[in-house]
Amino acid sequence: MPDWIQLIVVFGVFLVLLGAGMQIPFAISVPATLYLVLNGGFDALRGLGLTSWGSTNSFTLTSIPLFILMAELLQGSGLSTRIYRGLARLVSPLPGGLLQTNIAGCALFAAISGSSVATAAAIGTPALPQLSARNYNRRLAAGSLAAGGTLGILIPPSIAMIVYGTFTETSIAKLFIAGVVPGLLLTAMFMTYIAIHAWCDPTIAPREPAPKTTGEYFAALTDLFPFVLIIGGTMGSIYLGFVTPTEAAAIGCVLAGIAGRVFGQMSWTTVRAAMKATVLICGNILFIVYAAFIFSYAISLGGAGETLTATVVDLNLGRLQFFLALLCLYTVLGCLVESLGMIVITVPLLYPVLVKYGIDPVWFGIMLVLFIEMGQISPPLGINLFVIQSIWDGKLADVVMGTIPFHLIMFVLVAMLAIWPDIALWLPQHMTVKP
Repeated sequence: MPDWIQLIVVFGVFLVLLGAGMQIPFAISVPATLYLVLNGGFDALRGLGLTSWGSTNSFTLTSIPLFILMAELLQGSGLSTRIYRGLARLVSPLPGGLLQTNIAGCALFAAISGSSVATAAAIGTPALPQLSARNYNRRLAAGSLAAGGTLGILIPPSIAMIVYGTFTETSIAKLFIAGVVPGLLLTAMFMTYIAIHAWCDPTIAPREPAPKTTGEYFAALTDLFPFVLIIGGTMGSIYLGFVTPTEAAAIGCVLAGIAGRVFGQMSWTTVRAAMKATVLICGNILFIVYAAFIFSYAISLGGAGETLTATVVDLNLGRLQFFLALLCLYTVLGCLVESLGMIVITVPLLYPVLVKYGIDPVWFGIMLVLFIEMGQISPPLGINLFVIQSIWDGKLADVVMGTIPFHLIMFVLVAMLAIWPDIALWLPQHMTVKP
């Protein structure tokens, strides 16, 4: 059977299983195993043992459960509410009021969570009741939280970056640093849009009072102090080149436990609940990673990567044309496949092509995360849409409509990164980091 027919069969099986409701790890591993058998018979399955060990014996992947535990400790101890309360005092006087707090709160929590879903839930839970009580525009309120939650995988740490770096053997620390400027830029673009919208249409958000006394400013800064401490201890130590991302994640867990105990409502019950949630979340993520390594092994054994590379190169596409093709591919995939699924399905196939085109893997990693961000607010499977809809009494259609302006802003940032790659690459090129 020709290689291209085998690939069509394998991806057809994947889409059928996904459409039938099968979980992502099984939907990936079943067609990957089928592809192995088609290419090498049952003898090809002997390599699965070594692949299983190689996929899990990774120091880099250790950082995933640690970053998740850090976020769960902060959320369980109630510190995420302090983020929103502190920023509300400082940011809400801007045009757009608490809508600005939504974006700023998501950006700050993103710097310690690594997860889009965790960011959207942590900020959305305290925010939505206040937004509804103060008669903010419901669509824009929900859209700002769903879109702001996507900052959780662009502003480091980012689980998506860790998985991408593991597959491509790209420095996780450089990926983290490369995400800082685009993440802050996207945050500023979101906040600018809200300010302009509120200025043009004051009915979307009431004006919020600014702090009037030094004591009110001090109280707001006190609410934010634990997060400054944690961000400085984790991301600051990476940027200064003192520790690896995995070591920084361990430091973050310790700091989160201390901050939760001192400034929050940390108890042994909270710790047990956080550890239980971490095990469940990591079981899902690492199972996807394991299935993806099986898929990568199958692709490598069958030579599909080389075949695809040769085919794309023979098309004589320019870099811009190739990039536009990738944009179309990920826009469609984002509507159908979960974020990590997008990485593990496409990166093993596309990475050899990127090398042929001379595309910087760090730059592409940031672009890939942006594509994933778009997917997380794209119907029908945009997971952030469901997170926000689940914690308020509105309709999913309202959440979707509220995210459309933010979706378009993401396309603008994608274009800016394509035209000026140094937006992502300047910082990692001028900083010394541990891999």
